[in-house]
Amino acid sequence: MLAIAGLGTPELVVIAIVIFLLFGATRLPQLAKALGQSKRAFKDGLDEGERDGRKDLEK
Repeated sequence: MLAIAGLGTPELVVIAIVIFLLFGATRLPQLAKALGQSKRAFKDGLDEGERDGRKDLEK
């Protein structure tokens, strides 16, 4: 069963419908792209911080 942050499938479907109604079909690809880029930048920042932390521990 799909559950993300305590939300079940019906709740996720309702959220997806609301997002679709708010942003429309034309802006959804742009929104998804921006979200993906933000996620990647956040992950890269975490990885960089972890590398810096390891370097500091090695000193």
